[in-house]
Amino acid sequence: METIAILGANGVYGRWLTPRLVAAGYAVRALVRRPEAAGVAAGCGADIRVADIFDEASLVAGLEGCDLGVNLATSLPGPSGRGTYEANDRVRSEGTPIWTAACRKAGVQRVIQQSIAMLSASGTDEWSDEETIFPADDSVTGRALAASAAMEKAIRASDLDWLILRGGLFYGPGTGFDDDWFARARAGKLRLPGDGSDFVSLLHIADMAAATLAAVQKWPSRQTLIIADDEPARWKDVFSFIAQSAGAPAPEAGGRAGFPSFRVSNRRARAALNWAPFYTNYRVGLVR
Repeated sequence: METIAILGANGVYGRWLTPRLVAAGYAVRALVRRPEAAGVAAGCGADIRVADIFDEASLVAGLEGCDLGVNLATSLPGPSGRGTYEANDRVRSEGTPIWTAACRKAGVQRVIQQSIAMLSASGTDEWSDEETIFPADDSVTGRALAASAAMEKAIRASDLDWLILRGGLFYGPGTGFDDDWFARARAGKLRLPGDGSDFVSLLHIADMAAATLAAVQKWPSRQTLIIADDEPARWKDVFSFIAQSAGAPAPEAGGRAGFPSFRVSNRRARAALNWAPFYTNYRVGLVR
């Protein structure tokens, strides 16, 4: 039985991935900062160890004896209220080299790195793929993209056997995104990002977990893969669907445009992983 270590197993991605790995016959070691919050991992029978991405010794101890390491560590603001964008940038840019060094010292040769499909944004209506890289700037989003690019560079520069999975914008139970969208719609406060014409590439969190399991099983070595649904959509279409579903007024323009327009293709992942999203588009995934 292969043992897979998941750093950041308490996060929403880890909570969806762990039971799938266990059901597929893998042993899971959950590397977490807060063992008291590892209810899902414990319920699945995972081996729970305390580790932090900035503490190499704790990582090495947690990784020893594992066959594969999955780095899902983030510190984003969300339902927990604990993270910040600045802390998340540090996790990605400064923590990832510590993670790869710990994997080498622990004898873990294969790693999967979570990344973001927004890194592949075109900033236009055009389709883009893994070869497209959006230029960073000094905005919050720009700094996040720069940190993600540094994270990926650290993975590729290591002597490990790696896969990088660039996920679309997560939604679904536990992510907080769609709950917030529906709550704001019902309160009449849902606003389109800008004029709503930009594209967003969404991904249900269950499909990210399924794609990660497929990556473990297929292992198309040293590839970067975009994991997103089949039909990127304009924000105005997504938010209008939410408002209509909630019986709320159509959303007005003028909200903060936090992301560049990204209309990314999942073609490479579908071929390499023999995977396809169950929630093929927002109309399927956002049904309430």
